[in-house]
Amino acid sequence: MLGAGLRTLITILLISCGGWACADELRWGFATADGMPYVDVHEQQLRGGFIYQLGQLASQQLGFDAAFVETPNKRIDEFMQRGRIHVICNSNPQWIDKPERYHWSAPLYSEEDVLLLHREHAPITGLQELHGKTVGTQLGYVYNNELMQAFASKQIIRQDLRDHRAGLNLLRKQRLDAIIDMRRSLRFEMAKHPDTPLQINPWVIERYEMYCTYSPQLPVSDEAMDSTLLRLRDQGLIKHMLNDI
Repeated sequence: MLGAGLRTLITILLISCGGWACADELRWGFATADGMPYVDVHEQQLRGGFIYQLGQLASQQLGFDAAFVETPNKRIDEFMQRGRIHVICNSNPQWIDKPERYHWSAPLYSEEDVLLLHREHAPITGLQELHGKTVGTQLGYVYNNELMQAFASKQIIRQDLRDHRAGLNLLRKQRLDAIIDMRRSLRFEMAKHPDTPLQINPWVIERYEMYCTYSPQLPVSDEAMDSTLLRLRDQGLIKHMLNDI
């Protein structure tokens, strides 16, 4: 839980645009498939989660209203180039074609790709143990090079999932051998369903840093956005938001 001091600081940040017009929007992209604790989506609207909190805090510090736009992975480039979105977080330069076209924030937090298995399945300790198996994945997501090559060569069968719920149901019925996802997302789901016959596999497929990246149509300078996000990270607010959800 956040301490009283941090809660007070967040409250101050949320009302800090009282002296600004706050009429302009800063548009943040989000992917519904990321799930909680990153995004809490109801009827295609972002209502909560880390991206919502981060977008609100950063926007209001910069004197903007925050708006949130659902952004399919395959349309990130299009939306960024058109200015349909100004910022997208929970991202990494390796996941975007020609990342040098965009300005990237400093690394803000880290994540890990891990497997979710049925309890009746023996633990997986390496990629070769997945050969011949069907792994649930998120549509449009890019994984580490070895895994992507195994998908391309059909050594491992990739099955894109409609959403988290569909994937968990298939895995419970053992119609998938595993699901690959971010550790925080899987931990959140497992905490909601303590009696589920599923468990997170110890092997870490890949550990990586998470960034925000900015559209060429960003209505503030890259430097202003950089310093705002860096301040939130260095004050410990990003870490506490992630841990408090």
